[in-house]
Amino acid sequence: MTQYKKLSEQVQQLSNPQRSDTFVKMFREEVRQGKIQAIYLPGQRFTMPKEYSRRGSDGTYQRETKEMLFEASPAFEKWFDGVNRDLAAARRGGRIKPSVEAVQAGLVDFGALAKETRQKMQANFEKGQALGKTRTRTPRKRK
Repeated sequence: MTQYKKLSEQVQQLSNPQRSDTFVKMFREEVRQGKIQAIYLPGQRFTMPKEYSRRGSDGTYQRETKEMLFEASPAFEKWFDGVNRDLAAARRGGRIKPSVEAVQAGLVDFGALAKETRQKMQANFEKGQALGKTRTRTPRKRK
């Protein structure tokens, strides 16, 4: 007997819920290409676990997306395991902003960031010292 699952159930199984939007995009691409058999469930939506933040404000919000029903075949399970592993690993695109949550979750390397900060501070200090030296006037010799 064929087993069917809801997309919302599968999203909950992700190791890194902050990558759920990427997973849904990849899932829909597989459906579009015919590699996964799925249908939309009309009128049904679910809230993604990813939390988004707006620039300039402290609050977060979540998005909703259309619910889908798909065939949970062994081939799908194999695909999901690979995608889940890739999404749990380091991100491909831009850098993760250092924050208390990112450090505590282990998403950023605190030691490497501290070293980078020390180097920046030292470079700024040396730049300031050099700038100060060029602005000091050397006394001219009188004849």
